[in-house]
Amino acid sequence: MFKFLTLFFLTGIIAQPVKPNSDADRICGKWISSNKNLIVQIYKSGNSYRGKMVWFKSDDNSKSMEEWTDKHNPDPALRSRKILGMDVISGIVYDTKSESWENGKIYEAQTGHYWSASARLDKDEVLKVIGYWHFKFIGKTMVFNRMP
Repeated sequence: MFKFLTLFFLTGIIAQPVKPNSDADRICGKWISSNKNLIVQIYKSGNSYRGKMVWFKSDDNSKSMEEWTDKHNPDPALRSRKILGMDVISGIVYDTKSESWENGKIYEAQTGHYWSASARLDKDEVLKVIGYWHFKFIGKTMVFNRMP
């Protein structure tokens, strides 16, 4: 009887459907911010996801988008790198239990600060990215819509 139950139990575990990685990959693609001043392209990098800035609109029209550099970066060696094309989201990993992407970092080029980050797709397929320091409830949420 014990062998039967063990076999039944193991077969039940093995036969459980495994969620495909496509759930995690739903975040991939181009996303435009709700205020239409930023486009980020999310892509897979190893076992995590990253997001690079592919377009932005600045209130300061003294330079073209391609001329802006990461002048506020705390690392002086990175201050001359271009903001356009720079990764601003890194290391977010899909959590199947919460159906969200967690434990990442988001970089705020305007200040040179890194924040903890998580992301979630709501029922309307709107991407909500939270940048926070220690606690999500005191963070800032950015809302993005998928681009065609």
